[in-house]
Amino acid sequence: MFQGILFVPHTGIAWEHLPQELGFGSGMTCWRRLAEWTEAGVWRRLREALLARLRTANALDFSRAAVDGSHIRALKGDPRRDEALSTGAGRAASIT
Repeated sequence: MFQGILFVPHTGIAWEHLPQELGFGSGMTCWRRLAEWTEAGVWRRLREALLARLRTANALDFSRAAVDGSHIRALKGDPRRDEALSTGAGRAASIT
């Protein structure tokens, strides 16, 4: 299950296209687990535990750290392109 949750964002495939042959479970089950684990704070605790172990082992070297702007597209979350977003209250004054 965990491997399936990591595999989908890594490859960029849709959840429903997760190959059953890989043995990760169904894509929809992985998606549901991801949502459940996120709600339960599992990812936050996992990150904290991993960082604690790395700090204890003195295995963190931030001199070579970088910020990454990668993201996963929100396919159903994009605003419609034909709708302009409001920049303020009311209508703009006409310049004539």
